[in-house]
Amino acid sequence: MFFVFFHKMADFTLELEALRVENARLKEKLKQHLLVEDMLLPSSSNLPRAVIGMNREGGENACPAPPWIAGLSHSLTAAQIQRYSRQLLLPSFGVKAQENLCKGSVLIVGAGGLGSPVALYLAACGVGCIGIMDPDRVELHNLHRQVIHNEASVGETKVSSASRTCLAINSSVKVVEYPFGLDARNALDIMAQYDVVVDASDNVATRYLVSDACVVANKPLVSGAALGMEGQLTVYNYLKGPCYRCLFPTPSPQAACQRCSDAGVLGVVPGIVGTFQALEVIKVLTKVGEPLSARMLILDALSSRIHTVKLRGKNTQCVACGELPQITHITLPNFDYEKFAASPMSDGTPPREQVVGEDQSITCTDYNKLVRGHKSHVLVDVREKHQYDIASLPDSLNIPYAKLPQQLDTIRAAAQKHKHEGDEDMSVYVICRRGNDSQRAVQDLRSAGFNLVYDITGGLLSWAQDVDSTFPAL
Repeated sequence: MFFVFFHKMADFTLELEALRVENARLKEKLKQHLLVEDMLLPSSSNLPRAVIGMNREGGENACPAPPWIAGLSHSLTAAQIQRYSRQLLLPSFGVKAQENLCKGSVLIVGAGGLGSPVALYLAACGVGCIGIMDPDRVELHNLHRQVIHNEASVGETKVSSASRTCLAINSSVKVVEYPFGLDARNALDIMAQYDVVVDASDNVATRYLVSDACVVANKPLVSGAALGMEGQLTVYNYLKGPCYRCLFPTPSPQAACQRCSDAGVLGVVPGIVGTFQALEVIKVLTKVGEPLSARMLILDALSSRIHTVKLRGKNTQCVACGELPQITHITLPNFDYEKFAASPMSDGTPPREQVVGEDQSITCTDYNKLVRGHKSHVLVDVREKHQYDIASLPDSLNIPYAKLPQQLDTIRAAAQKHKHEGDEDMSVYVICRRGNDSQRAVQDLRSAGFNLVYDITGGLLSWAQDVDSTFPAL
């Protein structure tokens, strides 16, 4: 009898221990569910899920707050503390700075090479609301630098792709998509909804618009640029600093050509500049550190040198932020920024200039027929050598446009070589990337005495589109 009783007690003890282990496991699982639920709460909720619905009057049905909440003066939840713990541990950052980020809002104009790291880092660090504006769709040639997108995003709108990536990193932030471009009519209304604006665009007309609108709307502007192997950034219209127009009252002729699609860019360069832009946004929102107001950071990627220069102060005669501004909330919506900058407000391919007449041009399709008919001629490619080395048409002669005056005899020798007995003059055809430099080359060659010289309309981009789809469309 005693043996049976002892055996039952042993079984009871084992069952009790198993229940204790299961209870501990369930408590830990509940804790993890509460943290996840807490992270997904609306931004207006300042207390963890376990505390919502607490009887504020007390009483026997009241739920006591967890001990770590009692007496705290901040609004960070348990999930936020866990997520942002590594930056919260910074003595110079702390709770107040993180609260400012969570309550802050940022508009990013451009979801390309600069906007990608800006959006990624601002989402990761907990900026409450991020607006992303870009009218373009993801293309394959974007991916070497626009790291917020991937191969599956090709053909998708950039704002949709960027939004999805940001939310995958941090689902507790709000992302607003603007699948269209900023213009003079919508700029002020959209900017009014945000604390800070980031210029991550790639054309000069948009730069002037963003700066002017930030001045009128009284918003700090974090502006960056990257081209080739160089980059720069600064903070405009902040702490009594200058605006973009203070430094550049009118656009230079060269500025209209300064875009990645023309000059090229090493992928990591906008990544570095964009990351610095994200840092400046964080400093402005949190009031931590010294933002780049009235200073410009300049990156030389080839030498891995970064230095900062002091900018001249605010221009009292500036038409945007001066003592008697001409650009106001009334005049800005009607200002023609494309005409002012002589540049389209788009990062796409600039329109082709029409310089020579149709009698001095030939389409890519007709030139292809000429080649297939084995008609003797000289083909001159006036692109720079490094572009020519990427891809070129067979039997073409590479003479960069800038060197054309010194290479006239080379063209004459090539024409003489292909000339058949009895022929008068040998036809010369000129091609470039888009059909602009080739037209100017045709004019120069005709002035130099070449009578039968023709432009191949639309250049190699048209060749890839109309004749050979396998030819790389650079």
